[in-house]
Amino acid sequence: MSTVMKAEVRTSSTKGERKQLRAQGKVPGVVYGKKVPQTAISIDQKELLAVLKSNPHAIIDMDVPQAGKQPVMISEVQRDPLSRQLLHVDFHQINMDEPVNTTVRLEFTGDPVGVQTGGILQIQRHEVDIRCLPNQIPSVIQVDVSKLEIGENLLVSELALAGNIELKSDPHDVLATILLPQKEAEPEAADEEPAAKAEAAEAVEEKV
Repeated sequence: MSTVMKAEVRTSSTKGERKQLRAQGKVPGVVYGKKVPQTAISIDQKELLAVLKSNPHAIIDMDVPQAGKQPVMISEVQRDPLSRQLLHVDFHQINMDEPVNTTVRLEFTGDPVGVQTGGILQIQRHEVDIRCLPNQIPSVIQVDVSKLEIGENLLVSELALAGNIELKSDPHDVLATILLPQKEAEPEAADEEPAAKAEAAEAVEEKV
């Protein structure tokens, strides 16, 4: 396991206790699973933020009191809607020999043919849902868009995945598309009104 995290047991679950934990730089949460009875815990906020930034779907080797080190994954994160402060986090203990459903980030590579001829690359999805064994979860899935031409789409069904990874996202969902270039306003049309005003002004001067 590349990501390690230590949990501390919470002795109570009152609102005041949770507020005090956050003031101490910790995030209240729970961990549960087949090998771990549901346990109220707290996690170091800096460690949790680092995981959420690098890979929120990573497998975490968590040291759970009274249960020892267990592989877990983040199942839910609650934040304050205004301040975005971490309020609560749920961890699900997993078994390494059983497939899990998770989400993986997409990384788009290549210079599309359509962009080279004036088109615009538009990314429609940044993640896809998959199912596989925990040790087969990729940190990122690379998507080559270099062959896309103007008007063409790249679908979920066209992703090439290694091993026994099963795609759970809708195969018809569009990942990326090349849009037609936007038409620029014609200079003649754009200058038509000022030119008309100039002619009118000249006509007035001649009468004077």
